[in-house]
Amino acid sequence: MKIRNQRDFGAGVMYIVLGIFFSSIATQYRMGTTAQMGPGYFPFWLGALLSLIGLILTFSSISKKTNAEKIPKFDVKIVLWITGSILLYAVLLPTLGFIFAIFVLVFVSSSVSHEFGWKGTLVNATVLVIFTYLAFVVGLSLTFPLWPIFIH
Repeated sequence: MKIRNQRDFGAGVMYIVLGIFFSSIATQYRMGTTAQMGPGYFPFWLGALLSLIGLILTFSSISKKTNAEKIPKFDVKIVLWITGSILLYAVLLPTLGFIFAIFVLVFVSSSVSHEFGWKGTLVNATVLVIFTYLAFVVGLSLTFPLWPIFIH
């Protein structure tokens, strides 16, 4: 057995491990039935589905029809840059507000990518702001400071 696509193999194993982990945690809660779901029902089946996707991905990575692909070298700088942008978002949210903080998050995190230019990043940030506003503020009625504190 030869692993032809190392990237898919690694992702598949990660999905299997995460799926089993979350499904096992979910068994500690009441499951309920399909008609009356308990708090453990959805996470259990979501973890099971994630494990199934991981199995499919893992087995497809050893198929002869799959393109050979190696795992790229781990770049600590990119991980630190992305993590830093998330921490920057958390620090800026109370003072700059939801909208500007998301724009800063997207622009800082995309600056380490060679695939995005500033126009694509602007479109990505705008779509993300609209989606998160509709999902969290309108849909879930969560209260976030939307604008910087000096605009109020």
